[in-house]
Amino acid sequence: MSFKKFLSLKTFIVSGLLITVIPVFLSVIFAVLSIREISAIGNSANAEVFTQTKTIGVVLQKAADVERKARLFVLLSEPALREPYEQQSYENTRLAFKQALKDVLNLQVENKIVLLIKELSEKEELIYQQIISAENTGNPGLSIDDAFQGLREAATNLSREFEKVVEQKFTGFRQRSTLLEQDMFVKGGGLLLITLIFIVTLLYTVTPSTRQLAEAIRRLAAGELTDEIVVNGPTDLRALGNCLESLRTHLTDLEDAKQLFMQSVALEFDEALNSLHTDMELLVEQTDRQVSHELHVTAQMLCKKVAKLKSVSQDLARFSQINAKSVEHDKEMVNMKQLAESILESYHAQLQAKAITVMKLLRPVEIFGVYEQLQNIFTQLLANAVRYSPQGGEIRIMLRDFNDQLELEVEDEGPGINADNSAFVFEPFFRSKPAATGDFEQGTGLGLAFVREYVANHHGKVEILASRQDQAGTRILVQIPLNQTV
Repeated sequence: MSFKKFLSLKTFIVSGLLITVIPVFLSVIFAVLSIREISAIGNSANAEVFTQTKTIGVVLQKAADVERKARLFVLLSEPALREPYEQQSYENTRLAFKQALKDVLNLQVENKIVLLIKELSEKEELIYQQIISAENTGNPGLSIDDAFQGLREAATNLSREFEKVVEQKFTGFRQRSTLLEQDMFVKGGGLLLITLIFIVTLLYTVTPSTRQLAEAIRRLAAGELTDEIVVNGPTDLRALGNCLESLRTHLTDLEDAKQLFMQSVALEFDEALNSLHTDMELLVEQTDRQVSHELHVTAQMLCKKVAKLKSVSQDLARFSQINAKSVEHDKEMVNMKQLAESILESYHAQLQAKAITVMKLLRPVEIFGVYEQLQNIFTQLLANAVRYSPQGGEIRIMLRDFNDQLELEVEDEGPGINADNSAFVFEPFFRSKPAATGDFEQGTGLGLAFVREYVANHHGKVEILASRQDQAGTRILVQIPLNQTV
């Protein structure tokens, strides 16, 4: 834990690159050196085998030449039939044969090859001695054919033994190559393991910090300013966490100041509007008895506008308390179907006044949440649908559970929402311009803002859906996870 406080992310990145690149570089060097060593061994083995094969081939060829010359010399057993050069040719062939044997012995060959070379030399010498003895005495000691047979067998044994030696050399070369490959893989695997260990260590060190930063940024974006932002890990990430904490503190102060200002303004407006509303009611009563009908209508209109201002003031005060830290909401299991039925019943008069038909599909859905907030979500959506529905229009309401979520969809046949305004309709005090013109009473501009905040408190989302192709209107979908704490 302590070493993290003295190491920065830059240090980790630089050291990570070095520890990643150096093993790769060493692995390449090991591979190159191993390939060179294998190539050198192969070249040496090939050169050695080639030289020995060539020399042994010469020996075998000279042995065949010696046998052929010796047989010709024996066939010309009568001295009168021999040419002078016949014996000289035989002697020269023997000298070439002995020189070839010396060449083999000068090479670094195995002891068994040396013994077979000596045996071959002895067999040839035996043939020569028998030929000379037969020429001098006319009575060879052994059969010359047996001597030739012994020479051929010695040459054959030499050839077979040399084939075994060559095979052993190439087998040894393959084994050594395999060992070098294994050594290269072991070294490369070890370096790779070191690299992986460092990478895992780096990720283990940095990942929690990045997650804390991501969570802190998410909370700031969502307006969750209650908990302190603490980021552990490398120094620069901790410094960034401290900056975010300073930003959170500043936003908290601004939010507190905003709420205090809104509460103060709402309180001042409420007191003034209460007094004004009382005076306007008194004015309405007085004009009803003493003044003209036109003035009475004007007074009623002013009284109605004051009542609307009073409603705006109350909504403003309530909106300022949505995210207040001192407010704690009690959660309970809420039957959304019963809640929807009761709200629809309370809107019976408004629906009947505009001859609005309600098409509803309400499934029995229960959710763990705040009753007042869930009630306000449905109420605001229904109030907007009633406000913008035309005379004799239709409102469609769907309530169901789908994929562990509560889905509430409210659709009306009003003018709909302009596509350019769909991204802003949930902002406080935003009043959209309908997609089509119409004479509708504007609300306070806080209804959908309440919906968004209450849905967010239940970890859900609310969105504007595209209108159906066959008709205009506004479709709003609310999705809230079931069994979620607030």
